[in-house]
Amino acid sequence: MWIVRIALKRPYTFVVLAMLIVIMGGVTLASMATDMLPEINIPVIAVINQYAGLSPAEVEARITSPFERATTTTVNGIEHIESQSLNGVSVTKIFLRPGTSVDGAIAEVTAEAQAILKTMPPGATAPLIMRYSASNVPILQAVLTSDTLSEQQIFDLGSNFFRTGLATVQGAQVPLPIGGKLRQIQVDLDLQKLFALGLSPSDVSNAVNAQNLVLPSGTIKMGRQEYPLVVNASPELVDGLNNLPIKTVNGATVFIKDVAHVRDGFAPQTSVVMSDGRKAAIIPILKSQGSSTVSVAAGVRAAVPGIMATLPQALKAALIFDQSVFVRAAVSGVLREAAIAAALTGLMMLLFLGSWRSTLIVLVSIPLSLLVAVIVLHLLGQTLNLMTLGGMALAVGILVDDATVTIENVHRHASLKKGLVQAILDGAQEIAVPAFVSTLCICIVFVPVYFISGAAQSLFVPLAMAVVIPMLTSYFLSRTLVPTMMQFLLGKEMEPGAHERRPRWAKAFERGFDRLLGAYGRALEKALSRRPLVIGLGLAFAVGSAALFPLLGRDFFPAVDGGQLRLHVRAPAGMRIEETQNLFAQVEEHIHKVVPASELDSTLDNIGVPVSGINLALGDPSMISTADGEILVSLKANHHPTADYVTALRKDLRASFPQVTFFFLPADISTQTLNFGLSAPIDVQITGPSANQEQNLAIADQLVKQIEAVPGAVDVHRAQVVATPSLKIDIDRSASFFSPRYFW
Repeated sequence: MWIVRIALKRPYTFVVLAMLIVIMGGVTLASMATDMLPEINIPVIAVINQYAGLSPAEVEARITSPFERATTTTVNGIEHIESQSLNGVSVTKIFLRPGTSVDGAIAEVTAEAQAILKTMPPGATAPLIMRYSASNVPILQAVLTSDTLSEQQIFDLGSNFFRTGLATVQGAQVPLPIGGKLRQIQVDLDLQKLFALGLSPSDVSNAVNAQNLVLPSGTIKMGRQEYPLVVNASPELVDGLNNLPIKTVNGATVFIKDVAHVRDGFAPQTSVVMSDGRKAAIIPILKSQGSSTVSVAAGVRAAVPGIMATLPQALKAALIFDQSVFVRAAVSGVLREAAIAAALTGLMMLLFLGSWRSTLIVLVSIPLSLLVAVIVLHLLGQTLNLMTLGGMALAVGILVDDATVTIENVHRHASLKKGLVQAILDGAQEIAVPAFVSTLCICIVFVPVYFISGAAQSLFVPLAMAVVIPMLTSYFLSRTLVPTMMQFLLGKEMEPGAHERRPRWAKAFERGFDRLLGAYGRALEKALSRRPLVIGLGLAFAVGSAALFPLLGRDFFPAVDGGQLRLHVRAPAGMRIEETQNLFAQVEEHIHKVVPASELDSTLDNIGVPVSGINLALGDPSMISTADGEILVSLKANHHPTADYVTALRKDLRASFPQVTFFFLPADISTQTLNFGLSAPIDVQITGPSANQEQNLAIADQLVKQIEAVPGAVDVHRAQVVATPSLKIDIDRSASFFSPRYFW
């Protein structure tokens, strides 16, 4: 009651407050991040250890396991640890308990990593430690191709120039390129010439290491000048390495060019990318935590022309698989539905109230309440996403309740020959408590959401806030701004005889509604006279509806048809990357047969293991060897349902390639985020001692067969590949170290 009196005495205060809400809300909307889903706040740290050439078993025994044991001793708040040991690289993800400080945990992990570095194999370097989030999914794929440049040139330009140019885009996270060839200076030895001169490969290696140095040279003062010294300790050109001396043999100096050839080459290729049949390199572009998918994608597209202007014209770049398209479509769809809901709500208010002034007063609470919700959500670190926008759209129809009840009650008091101000005071006072209780009853429904744990809490808490905040704001406005507007706008409607001056359409609607009420009353009388029949029909309807419940599917989130396919292909273990590339070409032929050319936009093959452990930590964990890869297929607009093509490809590919494992990965950003980096929505983990590895694998294979028998289960597979062929070399330790046969 007191706040209504203040509103009537100081009306301009609340008018200015409404204007302030509009201004702040507009500024917030312009700067607020837009995304598909809220940030999933599960603290995770990714630790990447690399030691080239070490087998997965050695990586697990000498790097991964010691590191896990060390971190469990000193790092606080660990919920569980997951690790992946591959050839030469180890990726460990430390999942922390909710509320644990990620920055503090990173500091503890860094300190422990430095302490145990000396226990690692000789030459091991400190690991890379980074924050990991469920939102670390690619929102764009930058494909680099060229008709004239070599693969190592494409990789080099992409890594050193294109990628660094994108680093200026706020919120963009750009790992190293995938595909291409890693540029490397190669020394090709002539073993016959080495043997003839009595030299060994280690002599060549020692010569390069001893004469390719970076040394501080300082300055020298001569006369009145001080000159910086430049020493040719490191050759400036690759060809200069060919002229390095190795040793003097029989009075003659042997140079590297005499027994070898140094060239600008590349490291053994472990990753191949094919874009529509052409060799390429891709740079996955991710967004950092808290950034906007739409803003990052727009920033990247704006930055690419400037970056390409500084690179050779022979290099071409294309941005494909843009996830921001689906984010914008989803957000605009929700906004459109919310606008339609607001328009329908206004139409209903106009029909029932019969006054455009009363309708305007009622409807003004909708945008103001929603803008307050936007401001508060932004201050709480939330984004505009499907959950927050969906919550606000859900609240649109309820926001008018408090104002509607207030106006109707004021009209009733005005009909009792009261003055306008007194009618407003009495009408608002009578409904203050009931309206407040009604608002709280709606809000309290969302209280249990705050007790949900895991990813569901990150999703549904923003939705609850998007409903509760505008509801409470709507009640506040019904006590302040609504009485103020009624005082200014409803003076003529409160005069005697105003009801008779209502428009014809309002009177006609009122007569029709009265007839509907009369018909309802007569139907209710008949129902009350046949209570057993009505109760029986109601129970039958309830039982029949309950019987349909088992037929409904249950899922965490609705399926999204984004017009993209993401197929993982796993060839027989140990297959060379060249043979895997040939296999992918055959698989693509089958894809072209299943998907019509009129609906196929582009294909992108990503084969093998990326050169950087960062890509492994942020990307697909299924890429574990040169026998693995994935095919990204983009469909054109107005395509047939993507699920139909997935079903057809499952049947065709498994029948055509029985020795190859196929499984589909989520292609849309929402499912990838909800899977939290896993390759499937259901991930079964088997934990057991490493000494019983064979028994663990046997149990896993048995579970695979049992899960495959579950109706609806598809793409069931074991993630680990342990049957990779290998060659074992037994060294004769008693042989002389200096024997010529040791080298040849």
